[in-house]
Amino acid sequence: MTADPAHKRSDAPGPIRCHVITVSDTRTAADDRSGALLVERLAAAGHTVTGPVIVRDQANLIRVAVLEALQAGARAVILNGGTGITPRDVTPEALIPLLEKPLPGFGELFRALSFDEIGASCILSRAVAGVRGNAFIAALPGSTAACRLGVERILLPVLPHVIGLVS
Repeated sequence: MTADPAHKRSDAPGPIRCHVITVSDTRTAADDRSGALLVERLAAAGHTVTGPVIVRDQANLIRVAVLEALQAGARAVILNGGTGITPRDVTPEALIPLLEKPLPGFGELFRALSFDEIGASCILSRAVAGVRGNAFIAALPGSTAACRLGVERILLPVLPHVIGLVS
């Protein structure tokens, strides 16, 4: 018996309202390639996308940006940046209290797929995701390669199914 691949599911009615947030103390709208890539890929898949909005690496600012996006009607909030292990990397700490249902498989899968590209350094990523109410929240590392991997191999294939389940 074969499982129904998530990428063949279409449980969400119509395009999903997505919001992209880049977490960085140094990026600007002119050089935010990762945020731009996420917006481009999500829009190309037919979703309605706002952002990228750039937010400093401060937990309270990250939480406010996510909650504002949800209040504005976003059903998926995708963040990039701040998932490493430096003292300034606080995206997981900011998001975890907001998640009503954490999805540990997201980070596990991201790191497994990353291993093929970057080897053992994949353990330095703290990619995280979960659900709050009827919305999906995910945080990817800030590198463009990591965002490409995350959006193409994980987010786009499963996003409609996740939103369908929480609707």
